Parts: sequence; C-alpha cells; structure tokens
Amino acid sequence: MLELAVQREAPWASDIDWEKLAGEAARAAIGRTPQAAWVDDPALVEISVRLAGNDEVRTLNKQYRKKDKPTNVLSFPMIQPDLMETVTLNSDDGEVLLGDIILAHGVCAEEAAEREISVADHATHLIVHGCLHLLGYDHQGEAEAEAMEDIERAAMDALGLHDPYPVRED
Repeated sequence: MLELAVQREAPWASDIDWEKLAGEAARAAIGRTPQAAWVDDPALVEISVRLAGNDEVRTLNKQYRKKDKPTNVLSFPMIQPDLMETVTLNSDDGEVLLGDIILAHGVCAEEAAEREISVADHATHLIVHGCLHLLGYDHQGEAEAEAMEDIERAAMDALGLHDPYPVRED
C-alpha cells in the first residue's frame, strides 16, 4: 500500500487536494517501473512530499548538491539505487520508507507559466520525476535520461496530462 504524507506551505494553493494529486502521481510513476507491485501490496510504502518555498529548497540544494540556487524538485531517497532490487516488502515491519520529495513553489510556478500549464499539472510531473529518483532512476547520461523520460511520459499520459518533454532532440 502506497502512502504519501504531504506538507504544504504558503503560497501553494489551499484549494487543491495535494494528497490526492501526489498519490495519483506516485502511483502512475511507480506503476510503470519494476516496482509496480508495490502500489497495491499490503505492505506500507511511504513517501513524504513537501510543497515548500524557494528559500527552503535553495538552502537544501546548497547543502546537499553544492548549488546555491533553488531548483524545481529535490529527491532524497532512503534506499541506495544499487540496493533497490534487494528490497522486499515482506520484512518484519512490513514497511518501506522510500524517501522525501521537495518542490519549490516559485520555480514550479515560473516553469508552469513558461509551459502554459497549471501549477498543479507541473507539480504532478515533478512528483512523478521525484518518485523515479527515489526508485534509483537518474538522468546523468543520455540513455538514462531517455529511459526516465519515457517512464515520465507514460505516467503523465496515464493521468491524462501533458507530455513533459514535447521536443525530442535527435
């Protein structure tokens, strides 16, 4: 069973059901990976999503990535990528803490405006993207980026939302 804990700070809109949005995004992302069974497994798989401001994300980005600027999304996996295949949901406590995802409102809102989409739709994509990072996916090399983007496209399509990468470079 997939469970998300969502914390929302102003100025993230209060009239959006962020718990539902994050849950749908996470299910769509994880459901298109080898860990798809985790979505409906009786064991508890937990993800924390924090909807924060640019200042908080800038501080975290500087501390953990040595980049002194806010970014749209940060992911903090609790499981090392090379150990992902060894995770079993049938452990003694029946619980997997997958990790934390943090979104920066200002960056997200600017990117949404540039793409002419809603902040909620862009946040959905960033949560999909963040979930894949929690599962060990990355976009450092071209092949890794393409694989990750293909999963993101499939997840967003399943949610009836935009293609987050409409231009492919050949």
